[in-house]
Amino acid sequence: MCTMIATQVPIEGSGKKASGWFPLREANVSYDHSFDAPFEHALNIDFVNEALGPGARVAVELSVEGARALVAAINSVLEQADQGGYLEQPAHQP
Repeated sequence: MCTMIATQVPIEGSGKKASGWFPLREANVSYDHSFDAPFEHALNIDFVNEALGPGARVAVELSVEGARALVAAINSVLEQADQGGYLEQPAHQP
């Protein structure tokens, strides 16, 4: 059964596909059926730039354990970077 659990978040970054790097603008995050991973459901993340068409996409499907480990690793690395004074401050918006 589909969960229909999904959200989209605007992001800034770059993704790499076979033909090279492209700018990322959104991340689609869902918990639903996987396409390729061997799980009934997976945490699915699509990093995309919809303005560039369907080829501008990097997709991952993670187990629940893998997704939680990734979240913890991201938070840990960002905390270390913050404590070290390495985090860039966002540009001031007028």
